[in-house]
Amino acid sequence: MQKNHLIELLTQKDNRKKKSKIPARLDFLQSATGAVLVLFIMFHLLFESSILLGKDAMYALTKAFELDFVFKGGEPLFIAFLAFGVFVVFILHALLAMRKFPSSYREYSAYRLHSQMIQHEDTSLWFIQITTGFMMFFLGSIHLYTMMTQPDKIGPFASADRIYSDTMWPMYLLLLVSVVLHASVGLYRLIIKWGWGERQKSKWMIKAATIFYLGIGLVSLGAYMKIGYEHRGEYGKRYTVEANR
Repeated sequence: MQKNHLIELLTQKDNRKKKSKIPARLDFLQSATGAVLVLFIMFHLLFESSILLGKDAMYALTKAFELDFVFKGGEPLFIAFLAFGVFVVFILHALLAMRKFPSSYREYSAYRLHSQMIQHEDTSLWFIQITTGFMMFFLGSIHLYTMMTQPDKIGPFASADRIYSDTMWPMYLLLLVSVVLHASVGLYRLIIKWGWGERQKSKWMIKAATIFYLGIGLVSLGAYMKIGYEHRGEYGKRYTVEANR
């Protein structure tokens, strides 16, 4: 009897050890998916800013993503597949992050009280990340869904028409701000959590990156708005290099 009881206790202890690894693994997966999304956002904003180099540059980059160098004329489905892959990582990251969201008003009130008491900047950053994450869940899903279902409507004129004539610019403006802030805070928290850099230097680096990406994002959005305004009389007409020489 005692032997059976001892075996049962050892089994329970072993099960607790196994279960205790799950939160750590989920945290690692959340960090990994977050890092992937941060890299994607950084490159995505840089690619979008190609419009600042001219319509030809943006058009050439779009065709490159459509594998025009392999399939003559390009294949927009490749952009849809890429958007779907990002969407899967995006949803997985959101589900993992939701574990740490306040699940009730009582928890939220306790957090706000704690934040006001200690007056710690990193605690305030966590609140920014929760707020922007909530916004991104809806705005980012709309954007990725559009890219998955309308991959052929990407280009100097098509993108500008969507932003200006389809009045999508308010959504893209909110998405830009929430994405940059969320990614910046998330990257800072990753650096501190995994010991990749010193806290104060990391803060300055992240602040500089935030200003840079917000800046190129806003200027790029303004460029698309300008093109959309000028192109409003020919809404729906696609851009071609030959026709615009």
